[in-house]
Amino acid sequence: MARLYDKYKQEVIPQVMEKFGFKNRLQTPRLVKIVINMGIGEGAHDVKVLDQACAELALITGQRPQKTFAKRAIAAFKIRAGSPVGCKVTLRGMKMYEFLDRLVNVVLPRVRDFRGLDRDSFDGSGNYTFGVSEQTIFPEIDIDKVQRMQGMDITIVTSTASKEESHELLRLLGMPFKK
Repeated sequence: MARLYDKYKQEVIPQVMEKFGFKNRLQTPRLVKIVINMGIGEGAHDVKVLDQACAELALITGQRPQKTFAKRAIAAFKIRAGSPVGCKVTLRGMKMYEFLDRLVNVVLPRVRDFRGLDRDSFDGSGNYTFGVSEQTIFPEIDIDKVQRMQGMDITIVTSTASKEESHELLRLLGMPFKK
């Protein structure tokens, strides 16, 4: 069992039920999946850059990434339709809880001048998305072997459509929001 999943079952569910007046544990919001996306525009021109980014994303998540391809041609960026432009990983189950635990307790405190995550990054469906500017904040990455700094987008998908319920769930799981 992941440590964060244990905390969710024992502490978070009762607190969310009490705050929102839910009568059943199944009404409480839960995490569905976490999607980590790296957009690599140079991947269309240099396959080695894309392979290096995919290898680093695999180290960070513990799961092999899926390459993403351009849907249509963009002449200004010299990208053809169907050329590889990024990679992504979808985490579910225990891997999702373990990744979120590492993200909250190890990775985000390592960010220089970190003041918290923005509360306004929730979409209309209760999902939370934020960006990380470089991959070197993850302890799995060896800084000496990094050839190119690469950012990523992390989306946390919840089972609720309410921003308030989703915010409360993530806050109780330990996400450091700005005050």
